[in-house]
Amino acid sequence: MSPEIYGILGFAALFMFLAIGVPVAVSLLIVGFVGTIFLSGFQAAAFTLSGQAFATVTVYQLTIIPLFILMGNLASTAGLSRDLFEAAHKIVGHLRGGLAAATIVGCAGFAALSGSSIASAITMGKVAYPEMKRFNYGARLATGSIAAGGTLGILIPPSTGFVIYAVLTEESIGRLFMAGVIPGLLLTTMFLIAIAIVTFIWPSEGPRGPNFTMREKIRSLFRATGIAIIILITIGGIYTGFFTPVEAAGVGAFFALIMLILRGKCTFKNLYHVSAETLKTTGMAFFILVGANVFAPFVALSHLPTTIAGTVTGFELGTYGTLAIILFGYIILGMFIEGLSLLVITLPIVFPLVTGMGFDPIWLGVVMVIVLEMGLISPPVGVNVFIVKSVVPDVKIETIFAGIMPFWLAMIATLALIVVFPQIALLLPNAMYN
Repeated sequence: MSPEIYGILGFAALFMFLAIGVPVAVSLLIVGFVGTIFLSGFQAAAFTLSGQAFATVTVYQLTIIPLFILMGNLASTAGLSRDLFEAAHKIVGHLRGGLAAATIVGCAGFAALSGSSIASAITMGKVAYPEMKRFNYGARLATGSIAAGGTLGILIPPSTGFVIYAVLTEESIGRLFMAGVIPGLLLTTMFLIAIAIVTFIWPSEGPRGPNFTMREKIRSLFRATGIAIIILITIGGIYTGFFTPVEAAGVGAFFALIMLILRGKCTFKNLYHVSAETLKTTGMAFFILVGANVFAPFVALSHLPTTIAGTVTGFELGTYGTLAIILFGYIILGMFIEGLSLLVITLPIVFPLVTGMGFDPIWLGVVMVIVLEMGLISPPVGVNVFIVKSVVPDVKIETIFAGIMPFWLAMIATLALIVVFPQIALLLPNAMYN
């Protein structure tokens, strides 16, 4: 059989393993190892397995993953996410749809600490939904804003998605972080516009909340300064060049720990929970990366990237037509496969294809992350939707899916803007690194 046939069989086996519930990392390892045996022999496969495992876990830049995960867990335990939501609630809660808008703002702020969509959805779901329910918000808008807001976790830096993309493509983590800032703010704004439109058409979905005094607003803003300081130190330090991304992650984790101590929540129970969650999430991320780095050489040996690139080019769709086909494929696959897993599975093929057409690899990272975000809330298997369902079991799953549709359309609009105007993503990284 030709190498291409082995490659196709490898992908078929991979998706079969995922369909029967085999963990992504294990599936990647098995297919990559066995496929390399068929294409290059057992010795080459064994060398790839051992060498890539060691090379992955010893990459200095990857220390950013456990540090940012630790920072997010410390901040969540310290109650910083609740503080941000409360501040936004008191400032805009009196407006129509104000609590939903506060949820989006809270998710955006927490995303700048956790780098995780799932963590953002869980945390803000527990904080925001009881408040929206208390003020008689419609279930669609309440749950939709939580599920959609949670997706900001892999776009607004620090983003685990950007770190994994950077490692697999050998791009700069710092450039990718900077590239995510303006698109993240743009998507947040588009979500707020979506809320305004929904509540204008259906006022009962987001009734006005109570007015708060100026003193109460200032007090809530003061309590939210903790999260603002950490974001300013980490992202501002990276932008000014004062910190590398890894150093910024360490400093951010340290200040999050200080906040935990100052708020009297530095107990053994909390520290144990934070450490356990950090280790579990870090272990999962590194295991997937090891699997991806074993799977990628098999894909290269199969010559599938070259073959697919030649086939797609032969359709003569043009660069943007080809890009549209690829992004549409990601949206469809994202309905069934978790975003980061989909990234590590497909990147060995998609990255050389798209960059070979002349697209900027940093811009591509932002575009791919947004498309993966769309998958997180797309039916029938939007991961964030089921996360929100676990937090609010009294709401039907179809109600949540109906609630995310305005936000899904906002994502489409944001994606179109970034494709048409690439400088939205490239302005900050080019200004910082050129």
